[in-house]
Amino acid sequence: MRHVLLIVFILLFLAGCGGKKNNPVPDPSPVLLTTPAQDEVCTTGNIISSTESTVSFIWDASANTDSYDLVITDLLTNNQTTKTTSQTHFEVILTRNTPYSWYVVSKSAKSAITSKSEVWKFYNAGAGTVSYAPFPADIIYPAFGEVVSSTNNKINLSWKGSSVTPASIANYDVYLGTIGEVALAYSAVKDSFVNDVVIAKGTTYYWRIITRDTSGNTSDSGLFAFTVK
Repeated sequence: MRHVLLIVFILLFLAGCGGKKNNPVPDPSPVLLTTPAQDEVCTTGNIISSTESTVSFIWDASANTDSYDLVITDLLTNNQTTKTTSQTHFEVILTRNTPYSWYVVSKSAKSAITSKSEVWKFYNAGAGTVSYAPFPADIIYPAFGEVVSSTNNKINLSWKGSSVTPASIANYDVYLGTIGEVALAYSAVKDSFVNDVVIAKGTTYYWRIITRDTSGNTSDSGLFAFTVK
């Protein structure tokens, strides 16, 4: 009888232990960006020289967060800089007369999950600048490295253009081709898309968008690739 009671007790004990659940660790929340503002011509930086200035990045605190990664990209060179801080602000020396994008990644010491904010763009103004080149176009479809299918050996290309003064964007040049053969395919496109582009199955294509504004300034999206299955 004692053995039976002992076995019952052990089973109840194990069941009780198995029923306990650890409280889940809350994931960090994405931050809300503040400064520099989206598509802003940055005029608040402290000028260091004719080529550099110090720019202050500011964002709101996010829940369940111990530290932040501030990620800044030079949109002319695609060089990326990451700064880690426990504060909600950081000053960075940047090149003047240059477009940048930035976002913040929220991190927690208690979780491997991170949260990324929106990506904002701004222009770090240079001395005597009266017009600003448009931001490099954001490729929408096909995305970099995407494998796509085609209908009747045709595909639609799309992108998003932006500028400090959006109305100043005049048109786009679309370059397309296979490796080593990327050439101008569509010139002075007014829309941010081209439909019914003829392609071949089983081929990898490379393409880029040159954005042009009314002052003749241009920007390059960089080279993207997709494969047609």
